[in-house]
Amino acid sequence: MTPPRFISFDGIDGVGKSTQIERLAEYLRDQGTDVLVVRDPGTTEIGSKLREILLDGSMSMHRRTEAMLFMASRCEMIETVLRPALAAGKTVISDRFLLANVVYQSTNDTQGVPQVAPEILWKMGHLACGGLHPDLTLLLDLPVDQAYGRLGQKVDRMEARGRDYLDRVRHAFLQQLPATGGRSVVVSAAGSVEEVAERVTQAVFAGQTSSQS
Repeated sequence: MTPPRFISFDGIDGVGKSTQIERLAEYLRDQGTDVLVVRDPGTTEIGSKLREILLDGSMSMHRRTEAMLFMASRCEMIETVLRPALAAGKTVISDRFLLANVVYQSTNDTQGVPQVAPEILWKMGHLACGGLHPDLTLLLDLPVDQAYGRLGQKVDRMEARGRDYLDRVRHAFLQQLPATGGRSVVVSAAGSVEEVAERVTQAVFAGQTSSQS
């Protein structure tokens, strides 16, 4: 069975993305697949510096400014890392991609109209991505109270906006998921690491049958 070439994981913080990405990458490598794991934002030198500003800092900025910085980081990663890896025949697994950008920057941290409309963010994203989109987007889904309990004491700028905000983000993920451009699957993140990993593997190879000689 051959995995999709470009797989993206997403979901609110606390659903276990990093763990499941690591498990899937290990499984695919054991099957003989050449796998590259990337992080969005991050991966490149520019992306890492922008990540510090966007997630690890306390600097206040307009949501549209936030969106553009995420887009810039993603553009650099696509052109310098993703496209060369895909051209070399690697399978790329990304910890977040454009979907997260659309969801977080279109969801206000108070009740009311989003600061940037999702439609505008998708258009910005398609330009920044140069037409590249994941073949498969896996949305790990978990109720906010359960996800928040996994975060511990340290939270980034997005998580610090509170549980009500994360609950709106969760629902925005579910609403925007079909617009990602490739196949998309909601995967329950409830249960043990092994149970979730099994669901992830099933989603990756859904519809495929193994050939036997």
